Amino acid sequence: MLIYEYKLDGTKAQYAAIDEAIRVVQFIRNKCLRLWMDDHATKNDLQCYCAVLAKAFPFASSLNSQARQASADRAWSAIARFYDNCKAKKPGKKGYPRFQKNNRSVEYKTTGWKLESDGKHITFTDGCGIGRLRLVGTRDIKTFPVKQIKRVRLVRHANGYYVQFAVQAERNIEHIPTGKLVGIDVGLKAFYADSEGVTIENPRHYRKAEKRLKRLQRCLSKKQKKSKNRKKARQAVAYAHLKVQRQREDFARKQANALVTSHDLIAFEDLHIRNMVRNRHLAKSIHDAGWGRFLIWVNYYATLHKIPVITVSPHYTSQNCSACGTLVKKSLSVRTHICTDCGVVLDRDHNAALNILQKALSTIGHMGTDAPLSA
Repeated sequence: MLIYEYKLDGTKAQYAAIDEAIRVVQFIRNKCLRLWMDDHATKNDLQCYCAVLAKAFPFASSLNSQARQASADRAWSAIARFYDNCKAKKPGKKGYPRFQKNNRSVEYKTTGWKLESDGKHITFTDGCGIGRLRLVGTRDIKTFPVKQIKRVRLVRHANGYYVQFAVQAERNIEHIPTGKLVGIDVGLKAFYADSEGVTIENPRHYRKAEKRLKRLQRCLSKKQKKSKNRKKARQAVAYAHLKVQRQREDFARKQANALVTSHDLIAFEDLHIRNMVRNRHLAKSIHDAGWGRFLIWVNYYATLHKIPVITVSPHYTSQNCSACGTLVKKSLSVRTHICTDCGVVLDRDHNAALNILQKALSTIGHMGTDAPLSA
């Protein structure tokens, strides 16, 4: 499934209509969630409940019927995730479904919208009154048949309104073998270091924007509640956070793509980031690094390129010597590995990356075996 996103160009009345549709989606989702809490309803019960809500509330009937069903699907998705976590006996909180307070999107399926032949305009035909909007973007959505567009999602971001097209298509990428196998060790000083000795600088997007964010937050706190100036200040804060989020996402995608295209096997530590951020001294830096998003994109691109990605246990990867295996204990502040047995001297992260690669190769044995790989 490919996602094509465009910014929308419309009038204030059209944007207000989108906001109203988003509120209806939130209303239906919360009503479906309440039905499940009271009567332990099934997925089918929630779908049928959408028609009941449409008859009982005139504003709900204005939304396209399939969009109402998509709202019920959102509620059931939260419920199913809670059930799965309980069955899997996930440690800690299980994610009990909560009522939504700030929904930002409405999703249409195959009806309620019409893409014009020029591929530059889209018209929403339900009773919400959104009407015809211009698409602002460089990608050409009209190259895909309309039957391949399975979802159309209207999203409100801090800098405007967007439409996302979920297109049913497959990306066929031919991987050019390089013969290189790599282990990577993510960190805070460097974003990651690999077994070849290459290090990527940590961009620290949030740290660099923190001074401006604090200033904007102070301006927001001084505004009178429910005033127009407070609304403008709130939008400025939201846009600043959105910029940091996009910078982090762009960096993670580019680094992951470069890593996958230049190697035939990738190994990294199986990190439990949720537990690591409990350290209040490192939590902000770990979140700022965005290891989780980076590793998600590594797995995604590796699947496209059909190369193996192996996760290994992180235990003693920084302490053991990659040359002889001797345990050399060192604190987090010690950045150089000096083996007391064989005398090898390496950067701490480089030594860890070598150990990660060795662990991965010992796990799968010879290439071509039936050992399980995660990709």
